[in-house]
Amino acid sequence: MEQARAGEYDEFVAARWSGLCHLARLLTGGDRHRAEDLLQESLVRLWFVWPKVADEAPEAYVRKVLARAAARSARRRWWGERPVEELPEVAAAGDMSAVVAERSRLEAALALLTPRQRAAVVLRYYQDLPDRQVAEVLGCPVGTARSHAARGVARLRELLADAIEPVK
Repeated sequence: MEQARAGEYDEFVAARWSGLCHLARLLTGGDRHRAEDLLQESLVRLWFVWPKVADEAPEAYVRKVLARAAARSARRRWWGERPVEELPEVAAAGDMSAVVAERSRLEAALALLTPRQRAAVVLRYYQDLPDRQVAEVLGCPVGTARSHAARGVARLRELLADAIEPVK
């Protein structure tokens, strides 16, 4: 029986790894390494409650753990230096496609939001969760979750204002 549950867990992780990793990356402001660490931590927590959560909503549980862990880790001031052998070269104009450049701009702008605003915006607009579920994941009232999302979107508009062209 326990091996069957372990197999179900393995299948869930294999099927949802990519999407959850992308969510974690957005929640951490684009830091792939922190995102992978947070996802690993969240999946370990899922493993311990798998028998209880497996038949209900394991993805919702992982989203909640991810959002809370991202907010908790963002409170730490220093994550350590990442030494490299060579400094990266500045990319020449036209090196990258417009889509990749825009995604990078958005990730950088998301990184400037507060952790709760970032989580609310990502969960509401990227994951397309209703306000009630966003509030549940963040552990706050629905009005507070809406407020975090609205303030986050307003801040993103300020940060990305030069890229937005007015509609004529």
